Amino acid sequence: MSELQFVVRETIDEAPFVKAIVLDSADGAPLPAFAPGSHVRVTLPQGGDRPYSLVDLPAYRAPATYVLGARLEPDGSGGSRYMHSLKAGDRVATSRPIDNFPLHEGARPALLFAGGIGITPILSMASALAAASRPFRLHYAGRGRGHLAFTGPLSEICGEALSIHYDDEPATRLDIGAALSHAPADAEIYVCGPAGMIDAVKAAAAAKGFAPERVRFELFTPAPTGADTAFEVEVRSSGLVVAVAPGQSIIDALETAGVEVVYDCRRGDCGICQCGVLEGIPDHRDVVLSDAERASNRVMQICVSRARSPRLVLDL
Repeated sequence: MSELQFVVRETIDEAPFVKAIVLDSADGAPLPAFAPGSHVRVTLPQGGDRPYSLVDLPAYRAPATYVLGARLEPDGSGGSRYMHSLKAGDRVATSRPIDNFPLHEGARPALLFAGGIGITPILSMASALAAASRPFRLHYAGRGRGHLAFTGPLSEICGEALSIHYDDEPATRLDIGAALSHAPADAEIYVCGPAGMIDAVKAAAAAKGFAPERVRFELFTPAPTGADTAFEVEVRSSGLVVAVAPGQSIIDALETAGVEVVYDCRRGDCGICQCGVLEGIPDHRDVVLSDAERASNRVMQICVSRARSPRLVLDL
């Protein structure tokens, strides 16, 4: 997976639990250009990798520099702890940029919503829109003053197009319906943040008459989950039956059993790991599928979803 090699130039405390990690190309060669909304997968020393958005900061635009934003998740699987342990001089390996959250082309206006660390891809979108003199507005929400990262660069990039909202202040709390009411009728809508924010924006946009395809999103925290119980997955092509333990993802169980699986986000929002369900009832925990797709139980996202039946038979 690792294709790019870096040396950490510096890390910057952007907010409580949020760091910006500035990476220089290890050999000084120009790095691949990246589109706004892109991420790289960072290789972890204990094995595996995790996605982190590329942040287009005005102060770090040299062709041999990338910036990543990482929030520390104490109860996470270790990726954020590794990112927060990095210091100047450390070596880091990543994939090439991956763009599963693209910004539309053309002159149509954009309405951007970000919650917490979800600001990282949205900041790069705002930067691209501002540089191209394309109309946009950014609504950035967080728990309270001092908890929002990258507010300095955002003010520089967005100017009056930036609205900051604090959950603990009624006067500034984000009103998604009001924000959509002021959006141009032809606006494209982007949201990145917790599942609750994504669901709220999708619902409010539908109520205002925006077509579902006009709302694009990326999930930055795992979707809410129910109780985890053990179950089995059968791979139809080989007949292999794999046990999935409580707390273990289907992807991890399959890879442990030697089954190659295609995936990216591992959060249930990119759709890359979607596969067909031939038998059994999935426990859908993604934010990708439509209500009709969920009700059919014929497809599922195997990075986060589980089973309501003792066994799932997958079209793999």
